[in-house]
Amino acid sequence: MDMINRPRRLRSCDTVRRLCRETRVSPDSFIYPIFVDESISGRTPVEAMPGQFRWGLDSVCEPVRECIEAGVRSCMLFGVPSHKDAVGSAAWAEDGVVQRAVRIIKENFPDFYVMTDVCLCEYTDHGHCGKLDGCTVDNDATLELLARVAVSHAAAGADMVAPSDMMDGRIGFIRAALDKNGFENIPIMAYSAKYASGFYGPFREAAGSAPSFGDRRGYQMDMHNRREAIYETELDIDEGADIIMVKPALSYLDIIRECRDAFDKPLCAYSVSGEYSMIKAAAAAGFIDEYRVMCETAVSIFRAGAGMLITYYAKELAEAARKGEIG
Repeated sequence: MDMINRPRRLRSCDTVRRLCRETRVSPDSFIYPIFVDESISGRTPVEAMPGQFRWGLDSVCEPVRECIEAGVRSCMLFGVPSHKDAVGSAAWAEDGVVQRAVRIIKENFPDFYVMTDVCLCEYTDHGHCGKLDGCTVDNDATLELLARVAVSHAAAGADMVAPSDMMDGRIGFIRAALDKNGFENIPIMAYSAKYASGFYGPFREAAGSAPSFGDRRGYQMDMHNRREAIYETELDIDEGADIIMVKPALSYLDIIRECRDAFDKPLCAYSVSGEYSMIKAAAAAGFIDEYRVMCETAVSIFRAGAGMLITYYAKELAEAARKGEIG
């Protein structure tokens, strides 16, 4: 048969397939979420997320050590405080759970890169991401509180802060507060296109952050909207975001692609708890090959345009990348 073009020539063996890969992934690309619980010692399993744990302050170095051994060089810290109130005041306390965890990690692993989630939902007794005015989150009153959280994290030694609240204007407000307090070199990773999603359920068990009434659709994005994601991201960049993020990842691959095409900023995606738990559940039932699906979904996120990925599979994926199975 007279055929000039035969794409299969470049699929004939593993070596040539690796040479021709368009998407390459490094262990450096992964960020591991760590839940730190002020009320426990050791670790407690997260029932809805098999293989994930809440860590006590006495054991928070254990997952960091595991990350380093796997080649993962950064984490995202989420705090589970022992005290909650209407405004989430424990979130900016000097001796708060995240602040203490940062100090412990940096004392033991000074080169490990620590990012911190900046939000109030884990710290408020109502579970919403800011100060309430009746049954509504007061956007402008919340900005000052978020800024206090970010500054307190930076003062504790955090390398980067990541506001996840979706309040209007928060990036500019936090940038100004960091700069005023001498933290002009602390970068901000903005949860820029964060959708109101059903995929967050297991996380809310892990972080104890489910709202006690209503939902978060008044501040997180509507899943039907695409152009709005570009608008939100552009606002964050204009306000000083150093890294932009799309969350969740798998159901919003089109948004990752849109943001990659529209902006030159580094782009992160968050493969959220529901995505992780679905793979775990399907694998436990024998329906899928967990390792293969883990790798395939991660590559799809990078192929869509992400340059870094927050994922509960960070350690396993880093190993896969080191073996060249996704790298």
